[in-house]
Amino acid sequence: MNFTRWSARFPGTQRRAAARTEHAAAQAKRGEGAVPAARGGRPDPGAERPAPVDGHPADSTVSGSGTGAGTGTGTGSGTGTAPSRGTGVLTAVPSLDELSVREVLGRLPALVALVHGPEHRVAYVNDAYTAGFGARTPGAPAHEALPELGELGLLPLLDQVQRSGRPRTAKNRTAPGGGSSYTVTCTPVEFPRTGTGSGTGTGTGTGTAPEAEAHHAGVLIHLADVTDHAEAVERLRASERRQREAAVTLQRSLLPQELEQPDDLRIAATYQPGGTEAAVGGDWYDVITLGAGRTALVIGDVMGRGVRAAAVMGQLRTAVRAYARLDLPPHEVLQLLDGLAAEIDASQIATCVYAVHDPNEGLLAYASAGHLPILVRDEHGTVRRAADPTGPPLGTGGWLHTSGTIALGPGSTAVLYTDGLVERRGEDIDEGVAALERALAGAQGTPSVICDRLMRALGVDADHDDDVAVMVLQQPARSGADAELFHNAALELLGGIEAAPRARAFAQGVLASWRFPVELCDLGVLAASELVANSLQHGTPPMRLRLRRTDRRLIIEVTDGDDHLPRRRRAEPADETGRGISIVATIASSWGSRRTPGGGKAVWCEFALPDK
Repeated sequence: MNFTRWSARFPGTQRRAAARTEHAAAQAKRGEGAVPAARGGRPDPGAERPAPVDGHPADSTVSGSGTGAGTGTGTGSGTGTAPSRGTGVLTAVPSLDELSVREVLGRLPALVALVHGPEHRVAYVNDAYTAGFGARTPGAPAHEALPELGELGLLPLLDQVQRSGRPRTAKNRTAPGGGSSYTVTCTPVEFPRTGTGSGTGTGTGTGTAPEAEAHHAGVLIHLADVTDHAEAVERLRASERRQREAAVTLQRSLLPQELEQPDDLRIAATYQPGGTEAAVGGDWYDVITLGAGRTALVIGDVMGRGVRAAAVMGQLRTAVRAYARLDLPPHEVLQLLDGLAAEIDASQIATCVYAVHDPNEGLLAYASAGHLPILVRDEHGTVRRAADPTGPPLGTGGWLHTSGTIALGPGSTAVLYTDGLVERRGEDIDEGVAALERALAGAQGTPSVICDRLMRALGVDADHDDDVAVMVLQQPARSGADAELFHNAALELLGGIEAAPRARAFAQGVLASWRFPVELCDLGVLAASELVANSLQHGTPPMRLRLRRTDRRLIIEVTDGDDHLPRRRRAEPADETGRGISIVATIASSWGSRRTPGGGKAVWCEFALPDK
């Protein structure tokens, strides 16, 4: 097949040929068409110009004799090849028209193949292609003669290029067996038949090709080896995967590995990192038991992504657990966190909501720092949003946070979440919160089941573009034998010398009615007596003794109107007071004190119940 006849149909070839013709005409007009003689020689003005050789222009070389600097005389050959410096002849650089397409394609380092016809029969493969995949039989269909194209998934691409007449490129196609990678460009070409016959295109056959088949439609396949580039990209991707895995591991290690389960609540939480294209964020949550049946719940979101956001999140979570041990109101905890967040990193902004559940009151007290509202569904299925107060995010400073309350009675379910659950591009975030309300109204089951249903209802999957943290807590509605394990009893103490004996008698009767072992009853009566005596001596009315039992512990609590918190101290042998709290701390599983919202304090202790 004659490559020269269809080479002129490459895009841009005709324009370059026309430009060279105009340039040659301009040179001839100025008398610059000939190449100067070699250094040291001078052409003979009367000598005739040599005739063209093998169709090449006569001015491709200069022939003559002269005296060279090193060899004396030299003779040019007109073959279009540059001689050595010592020959005394200067050869012109051949133009593109002087080279055949076979010569150009054969010298390319890239792999080149030409196919033609509807079956993509092989017309040509260059030396680089042969070196890469072996010799190929001309005239055979591509699916037989070029099986590597099928393994690279390129045969459908050839059909597409031939139908559309437009070039197509396939990037980073890896050869079978983990070999080289190629970027393949398929370019449509058209070239005339070399003969009138219907066979090989040479000579005259028995049939004549119709007018419509005067030109072939072919595809030029160019395979550039990009193995080094593909390996570098894969190394980069592997590095990114390792960094992401490290950030996710750090994030998950900073989250609680197992949630604490209070006596009066059932809690489940889930964390879903962003998709593979998104860096891990700083979403976090925690559950902290405060004692006396009370539980702190916290969820937050550190703005930003990557290891830095996860590290800031870990510091805030640790600080929250420390502040929670002080048993402060929610707004005071956020006030402390606000100052700490500014010290950790002033450029990192975090949102947070901190809530405390008190089973005695049936309330959820909370404070919010720029976070989304808590949602609560009551036992009848009505969903309510926790209203203000909501302050600015942590780290902004200059704001006094306040606390609010929302009812969380038996049969209620509350949801705390981060913005990744409800925020979508192009939508108002209130629309996402409203969608979450609708999903919560219809979600039934355990907290873990509700977590999964809410995630599915809001469209959160493995490819979600933002981190999501969700916490669901339920206050079970107990009945039957389960309800018999939870009891409350309270006694108002009016003061006077008769308050202590009355408190001991009340505690003795209540604990006996709850069928506790004798030893536990005696310890409970002693603890109640000491706490009441401490309140009578250091506190102010009103005073109350409250006993509460769950399926796991006995809680004794005394409240009064004085906000001075007691502390455990070592009493000297001669001291007549100061031993009450030490006695309680010794006999009880745990003890503590806190200030109450309306002023005053509560001092409590717990006894673990024996396993049955």
